[in-house]
Amino acid sequence: MASATSRTPPSPPAYVPAAAPLVKLVVAGGFGVGKTTLVSAVSEMRSLHTEQTMTSASVPVDSLDYTPDKTTTTVAIDFGRLTLNPGNPAAPILYLFGTPGQTRFKEVWDQITCGARGAVLLLDLRRPEESFEAMDLLERSAIPYIVAVNDFPGAPYVSDTTVRSALDLTAVTPLIHCDARNRNSVIDALIRLVQHIMTAYHQDTAR
Repeated sequence: MASATSRTPPSPPAYVPAAAPLVKLVVAGGFGVGKTTLVSAVSEMRSLHTEQTMTSASVPVDSLDYTPDKTTTTVAIDFGRLTLNPGNPAAPILYLFGTPGQTRFKEVWDQITCGARGAVLLLDLRRPEESFEAMDLLERSAIPYIVAVNDFPGAPYVSDTTVRSALDLTAVTPLIHCDARNRNSVIDALIRLVQHIMTAYHQDTAR
């Protein structure tokens, strides 16, 4: 008797549970606002960073007034992964893609944001204008996003009402505060983003 050929499909890798929904998220913002730090702080795997050493050629365009110790810059992506509830095989797995912060790298924006379900826009209140272009790109991409104020030491106090007004945020766009260095703080921000994505999705399907 000829042996039967197994038609059972191969099992997925252990780090990607079969039932787990995979959610692509973008971490956006200006130069030096903390995108790489955020991805590194929260990723459950060793995060990937496509960074290059900054040279004198960047001096006229990349201000280090508020980040004097910064020696590298992202030129393509930061990448990390987070499972929201590791004990649940059906828990969402978040894939985080950090974007470059400078205008000269914006040609990779469409590639990074393709298929993204939502985004965190990081804001440094010492220089909020650094994130204006990223915000404009998010608006044009029609990706649901939240604004997360990265609370740098020494940043001025600005009320949330003033920030919302200055950014002309819609009433439904969440504005939160986080510490990009703190894993728990970043997780809270990502949970808030997922909640916002789900709300936006249900509103769209109800129309």
